[in-house]
Amino acid sequence: MDIIYTLLPVFVFGGLISFIAQLFIDLTAVTPARILVFTVCLGVLLYAIGVYEPLYNMFGAGISVPLTGFGAAIGKGVRSAVDEKGAIGILTGGLSASSSGITAALLLGFIFAILFKTRSKRM
Repeated sequence: MDIIYTLLPVFVFGGLISFIAQLFIDLTAVTPARILVFTVCLGVLLYAIGVYEPLYNMFGAGISVPLTGFGAAIGKGVRSAVDEKGAIGILTGGLSASSSGITAALLLGFIFAILFKTRSKRM
């Protein structure tokens, strides 16, 4: 029964973020790509103002999976790189902190592009 109390808030919070994004897709002219960029930027903003860590402690994967976690990783990398290297860390910190995620996305995208044949959408 403890696992239900642990997983329910995670599921609800992650579902809420996804639900809001889906509402934007269905009810506005905002493209899915812009919504993805917005969620990454939201993660950076939440980390920068100090709200991401408490939310992560409460909701775990519910906040880190819908791309806000990627944004928070970028923000964390920038902050630590600025502390170590100064202003140049603004440019290098986000990439070094998120390089494994970027590499995995590129590599898996390439593999799936080779394995599966794409089809044109019929309008």
